Amino acid sequence: MRILTFDIEEWFHILDNAQTKTEVEWGSYESRIHANMETIFDIIDQANVSATFFVVGWIAEKYPEVVKEISKRGFEIGSHTHMHQLVYEQNRKSFFNDIEKSIKILEDISGKKVRSFRAPGFSITNVNKWAFEVLAELGIEIDCSIFPAGRAHGGLPQYGHAQPSILTYNGINLKEFPINTTRYFNKQIIFSGGGYFRLFPYKFIKNWTQDSDYVMTYFHPRDFDPNQPLVPGLSMARKFKSYVGLRQCKNKLDRILKDFEFIDLDMADSSIDWSKQRVINID
Repeated sequence: MRILTFDIEEWFHILDNAQTKTEVEWGSYESRIHANMETIFDIIDQANVSATFFVVGWIAEKYPEVVKEISKRGFEIGSHTHMHQLVYEQNRKSFFNDIEKSIKILEDISGKKVRSFRAPGFSITNVNKWAFEVLAELGIEIDCSIFPAGRAHGGLPQYGHAQPSILTYNGINLKEFPINTTRYFNKQIIFSGGGYFRLFPYKFIKNWTQDSDYVMTYFHPRDFDPNQPLVPGLSMARKFKSYVGLRQCKNKLDRILKDFEFIDLDMADSSIDWSKQRVINID
């Protein structure tokens, strides 16, 4: 099972950077979302595939035409929060309000129920597992936020199951589609999106995809925009992670969509017999 998803945010929505955390800073940058979305639509059209779009509520509020176009094309829309902040930097109330706002805006624009969610940076960790309760309270049925190993933004190493599963916590259940990983030089890495997808040669990506019976991709509009400006104030490490391989990313995605069959999250959900999937308790 290979699932195609996009996280819809602006080029300056980079985590770990104080200069890109609030609307005050965002207002000083040019918008590149429309041109970058056209690139994504072209990729999907050429490959004749469907995808799930996790949309930042701030994008939907500021550019409702983006959500309308995604919906018009028949693609599934999920929440990627409203303000694209790391979950572990919020308390329960602020997280609830943020997700509630994003869901309302997305549903009002699309006219469709929002069933799925992905946290920025896969930032639900052992210190904020209450986030899963909030998602259930707000009607989210499918989560795609778990990194089943340790990483910079947290992760849940004890989850240990990079396959669709039932997540249970404090009496609530969610269908969980975690990110998939591979081991590279004794380190668990994500190869199906982000910096590693852009960094590694396509041969590596293809081999890892071929060896995996479950792949959860995640791409951003900025991944296909090699001419975007450089966000000021980034650390050297974050600058490398954010800008490496931008010129090759579109070609790699074009190739992987030709070499393998991909489906959207809704199709994946419908194809699974959830009564037979592993139940993982994270209490």
